[in-house]
Amino acid sequence: MSQAPDELEAPRPPQGHVRIVYLGPVAPHWEVQSEFGERSVIEEFRQRALARLLLLPPHDPQFRRNRERVARDAEREALILEWDLGIPDEDEMTEERSRGDAGS
Repeated sequence: MSQAPDELEAPRPPQGHVRIVYLGPVAPHWEVQSEFGERSVIEEFRQRALARLLLLPPHDPQFRRNRERVARDAEREALILEWDLGIPDEDEMTEERSRGDAGS
């Protein structure tokens, strides 16, 4: 019984941090920001991510597929990926609803 190559490798430390920010309904829709990491790695990732996202607003059906591709790309490069879509996450909305119900 052999293990998959992914299971044999130790997790790599993060090579950088990338935040993808939704700018609004007018193209270009996205901006890629970085807090730390090797400039060449971040720049190459930025180019690939923008190629997948540039003309897609978050409500476009293709956005979900491309978002998953960008996330896998970041994982391969050992980058910490953060999304800022300008809307609260589902978890945040659930917490707000539960707080509102508790206060009633």
